[in-house]
Amino acid sequence: MAVYQRGGIWWYEFQFLGQRIRESSYSSSKSLAQRIERERRRSLELGASGLKQTKHPQLFSIAARDWLDTNKPHWSASNARIEGYNVGHLLPFFGKFLLSDISADDINRYQAYRKKECASPRTINMEIGALRAILRKARLWANIQPDVRMLTVRDEVGRALSDDEQHRLLAVCKASQSRSLYPAVLLSLHTGLRNQELRLLRWRQIDLIGHKLTVGKSKTAGGQGREIPLSVTAFQCLQEWRSNFPNAIPAHYVFPSERYGLDGERGYTDGKLLPYSIRPDVAIGSWSTAWRAARTKAGVACRWHDLRHTFVSKMAEGQASDATIMALAGHLSRKMMERYSHVRNEAKRIAISALDSPSFLESQRRQISAPN
Repeated sequence: MAVYQRGGIWWYEFQFLGQRIRESSYSSSKSLAQRIERERRRSLELGASGLKQTKHPQLFSIAARDWLDTNKPHWSASNARIEGYNVGHLLPFFGKFLLSDISADDINRYQAYRKKECASPRTINMEIGALRAILRKARLWANIQPDVRMLTVRDEVGRALSDDEQHRLLAVCKASQSRSLYPAVLLSLHTGLRNQELRLLRWRQIDLIGHKLTVGKSKTAGGQGREIPLSVTAFQCLQEWRSNFPNAIPAHYVFPSERYGLDGERGYTDGKLLPYSIRPDVAIGSWSTAWRAARTKAGVACRWHDLRHTFVSKMAEGQASDATIMALAGHLSRKMMERYSHVRNEAKRIAISALDSPSFLESQRRQISAPN
């Protein structure tokens, strides 16, 4: 057995049937490279004996990328994007695993790890679904399937935040060390954009003269390309945010990737952070860390998607028509619109309750008892 390192990656080399086998383990771990070398030698010996033809031990990171490349031509752009996100979350945890080493216990630990990151059960199940597809392709899923349990997903419709909750949340977001959190949350409340629609927003989609924005890539076909007028509050917020990027061009992201560091010597005394290494051509990864901290400090239990729910409910309270709400929110069907507009059901109950008021009952009694 001989393993050696080259450029931070371990390689192995051995003789088999008069041939020199020299291959990369694709791993920075020496012990893993030694194990891969043993498995490779064993597979060659079994194949030469006619007992079994086995494949080269494959790392999850390689198998996952192969799976994406193989299926991408058969997926829609939206589906390919979603599966890319799923694999992106799986790689940090499973990337250095051999496919054959992934167990049900490893999957259970991954589920617990993602729950600690506040990922929803539905999101985690989608990620495990991608893992399952990769293992199925390698004919390894059936071995662990009986011991894997998907998380229970509650059929939640979300909730609208009260005015007080919105005020508390926005106040905390404005003081956040992540300077983009406040404009992102406020814009969500005033436009109903989904998190992904907001994160990938570019300046060319915002018309500061016409006071409107145009949605780009969306979860639904009906959502893509829709125009949303900007409220006075949202417009002023975007103007102020735009002033942070004097060299911005239409192709730049509204919320670019940024890194933060302490503000020189003052930063070490007052803890002040300033953005640096701003990449306007790369969208921000997420607001998850700052968002969790803001919710906790504000004492508001909600999901990011509840900001969108709040927007739709406010539109319903303002007596906007169903067609208008669907056009603004980007829903394809009335059923999906009703999923958010609980306020309409409440309005119906209030209207019906008027029938039980004393004045209404008395007027009905008088009409019945009045002579013809």
